[in-house]
Amino acid sequence: MRATAAPRSPSPALPLRPAPGAAETPPHAPEEGRTARLLGPLRVTGIFWYRIHRWAVRVLPEWALRPTTFVFTALFWVLLRRIRAAVASNLEAVLGPCGWWRRQRRIFRTLHQYAWCVSERYERLSTAPPVTIEADHPERWLRAPAPRGVILLTGHLGSWEVGSALAGEVGGRPVHVVREEETDPRAQAFIARLLAERMGPGYHTHFAAGADPALSVTLLAALGRGEAVALQGDRPRRGGRTVPQTLFGRPYEIPAGPLVLARSAGVPLVPVFVLREGRLTYRALIGEPIAVARGPDRAADLAAAGVLVAAAIEAAIRQRPHQWFCFRRLWPAG
Repeated sequence: MRATAAPRSPSPALPLRPAPGAAETPPHAPEEGRTARLLGPLRVTGIFWYRIHRWAVRVLPEWALRPTTFVFTALFWVLLRRIRAAVASNLEAVLGPCGWWRRQRRIFRTLHQYAWCVSERYERLSTAPPVTIEADHPERWLRAPAPRGVILLTGHLGSWEVGSALAGEVGGRPVHVVREEETDPRAQAFIARLLAERMGPGYHTHFAAGADPALSVTLLAALGRGEAVALQGDRPRRGGRTVPQTLFGRPYEIPAGPLVLARSAGVPLVPVFVLREGRLTYRALIGEPIAVARGPDRAADLAAAGVLVAAAIEAAIRQRPHQWFCFRRLWPAG
């Protein structure tokens, strides 16, 4: 089934905006308060939870995973006040306002889905269980004739890491995955090691803290060889530029990097969002390729493509709003 979105008018060609600077909290980072900072490695983004989560999926029997996941979801639902408020606020843009009890159910469902997606990520990286992935229209990222590559545009929705691997599993292309740096450097080293051990030689991970000219050269070269590049198109990297758009009728900044890369390389952007359908079962929404024009007005070219990117993100979120893992408040309280 293909996601659809209501047509929208292109945004005016506005100048690119800078995202938060290098000294600020990364745009993707969860809302954390003073208590989280005092906890150090025990905070929600610290190395402790990465290690214990992986350990749990390796040693617990299948029957114990469901109650354990439920218990830890309930624990974080109680403790993570700022994240709770951010999830509720963001979902209100998708699902509309509601009463207190319904807000709590929305938050719990989102945290529960997140817990399952992360658990199954560690399973894939540790025990290699059988996984079912139904990809609709896989030919959409295979249309680019050799030797041209393709950019897979995904986001913090469902199991995005499954989507980044699809280019190799379905299309047979080497894939370069660009990730935001983890808040905890030890957590980043932990994830990097797991990916290197399990994903194979055709899967290349690049951690990026912001605009990196050397990384841009690397990605352009990969696209020139006909390889795939997977980028998250829903949140700007720290220090990166943004293109102003709207999401659910509200102002929203999408990262300019994927659009600029596609325009420079002359390759399409293919929206890919992998939704969790059940236990180790996923559905990949593969959207129509988005071409970034190469006209005389660069800002207008990026703005026009940004409209289509924002529409693809919005349509995917509407499919599974409780799999939209945005743990930072996007819009001020009304």
